Amino acid sequence: MYAKLEEVIVKHDELLEALGSPEVLADPKKMMELNKALNDMTEIVEKYREYKRYQEDLDFIKTNIRAEKDPDMKDMMQEEMREIEDILPEIENQMKVLLLPKDPNDDRSVIIEIRGGAGGDEAALFAGNLFRMYCRYAERRKWKIDVIEKQEIGVGGMKEVVFTINGQGAYSRLKFESGVHRVQRVPETESSGRIHTSTATVAVLPEIDEVQQIVKINPSELKIDTYRAGGAGGQHVNMTDSAVRITHLPTGVVVQCQDERSQLKNREKAMKHLLSKLYEMELETQRLAVEGERRLQVGTGDRSEKIRTYNYPQGRVTDHRIKYTVHQLDAFMDGDLEDMIDALTTFSQAEMLTSAGE
Repeated sequence: MYAKLEEVIVKHDELLEALGSPEVLADPKKMMELNKALNDMTEIVEKYREYKRYQEDLDFIKTNIRAEKDPDMKDMMQEEMREIEDILPEIENQMKVLLLPKDPNDDRSVIIEIRGGAGGDEAALFAGNLFRMYCRYAERRKWKIDVIEKQEIGVGGMKEVVFTINGQGAYSRLKFESGVHRVQRVPETESSGRIHTSTATVAVLPEIDEVQQIVKINPSELKIDTYRAGGAGGQHVNMTDSAVRITHLPTGVVVQCQDERSQLKNREKAMKHLLSKLYEMELETQRLAVEGERRLQVGTGDRSEKIRTYNYPQGRVTDHRIKYTVHQLDAFMDGDLEDMIDALTTFSQAEMLTSAGE
């Protein structure tokens, strides 16, 4: 680990020097690349330097405590030595986490797909609840939300909603949300007060910007249809073929968008959605090839896996992958997801550290 850390220090210093060169100063794109690389390693560099300072202090105390004659001073030095010896292992663990391979998509924005599952209208209502929950979480972090496709039902729920959350690091915070979400509650339409169980599926995709570099699409493999958008929106929605549906023929993946009045804008949104779905499929293929049957318990999430239960009568939310429960259901549904996301991230890091040590 320390050899790797020394390499990071050397690379960090080289980047600092390169940023001051006339060639980089004259090339804004290169400067942006170097600044990003520098920012990516700044935290680990600072943590390692903190570790070295503590280690130097500890070495100094150990060297001088033997020669110290004053009992009170010796007690103080021993106390300081114990404190440092308690701190160093914690910093070591933090450095190990920072050295873990970083998901290349962590800094990206996301596309989230939510669909009502088992449970009829109640499932659609729950899908609408989840959509609001993620929107409120995005608002708390000052991220921008943009709807791509939305199919509402008359009772106020959503059969399906696809939307983007644009913000630095959105994927790193939301990637563990993929899977089946289950709700247990008494529906508003249920007169007998019986608790029903319904589900909704969530898929979180990294939004792809560098199209040609990551996903190759042959235009001849696309079937693009236009049609009249449905739902609210006035006369314009019903009179023009602004909605767009794109089918990727080799995979059968279908995406559509009718949220914008402009057919061109709907096509751009649908293409971005398609690219993200194809990219996710490619990543999953690569993961299966590398990992085989051995999968991390927390990953991007299998959509068929029940990952979380929202129990309204007991006011709790339980994530089944890590056996973690939050008891403030109302706050959670209002977007207070930080504790749950932190717990999932910590568990995933622990799994990676365990795998790295095997």
